[in-house]
Amino acid sequence: MQIIESISAMREWGESERRYPHRIVLVPTMGFLHEGHLCLVRDAKRRGDRVVVSIFVNPKQFGPTEDFAAYPRDLERDVGLLEKEGVDILFHPSVEGMYPAGAQTHIEVEKLSQSLCGAARPAHFRGVATVVAKLFNIVRPHVAIFGEKDYQQLQVIRRMVRDLSMDVEIVGHPTVREADGLAMSSRNAYLTPEERLAAVCLSRSLCKAERLLRRGETSAQALLSLVRGELEREPLARVEYVKLCDAETLEDMDRIADLALLALAVRFGKARLIDNRVLSR
Repeated sequence: MQIIESISAMREWGESERRYPHRIVLVPTMGFLHEGHLCLVRDAKRRGDRVVVSIFVNPKQFGPTEDFAAYPRDLERDVGLLEKEGVDILFHPSVEGMYPAGAQTHIEVEKLSQSLCGAARPAHFRGVATVVAKLFNIVRPHVAIFGEKDYQQLQVIRRMVRDLSMDVEIVGHPTVREADGLAMSSRNAYLTPEERLAAVCLSRSLCKAERLLRRGETSAQALLSLVRGELEREPLARVEYVKLCDAETLEDMDRIADLALLALAVRFGKARLIDNRVLSR
């Protein structure tokens, strides 16, 4: 595996591979890799000839009171994991390289960024869209793969690609879960043993809502009440939001008619965890 830190070198590699032509697949990450990331990497290997994984903890998507400095990092371990998976390129740029002094340009996907996580983190998706657009311009991938656990992020990126006519296919990979149902996340490392056990209430509440829908209940009020009640029975859980919305527009729904997204964000100690389930009648 080749490690590239220079933006010019990464761009040169991408352009060279396209001339062969090789199909390049990008898996953007912030590092501290887990099995969920590695599942995306394996998916990438099935979809193309060359796999690039980026590791960049993006300061632009962290709010002033959030955990940028404390975000878990272990580059040596990440390198070992990616080498075992047969990744071709690890792109690991510096903050100074990605955001040169005086940089003042950003990308904002307006409506999709306002609800769910965007309501409490107003600049978050502007930072996500900007850095992903930069990665696309630098790496020049044919395909990019993102986890569906970060569903709002996935929709924001899809909208950006459509609106700006970017020549890259966006693939959503199903959420990868632990054996007990907890969605894999780098932020799970923040959980104490007690909080880790408590956090299973996220996936449990989503499963209960899905079962209720299968029994014929389509009312948003009923489904949200069930989920919120399940979460609030867990003493360590602090619910930030529980929402039922259109799976594409992310606008609130009163009743499920077609595809809907049931999404939640819950805090356990210093960890903020999100999860979701796409529901259909």
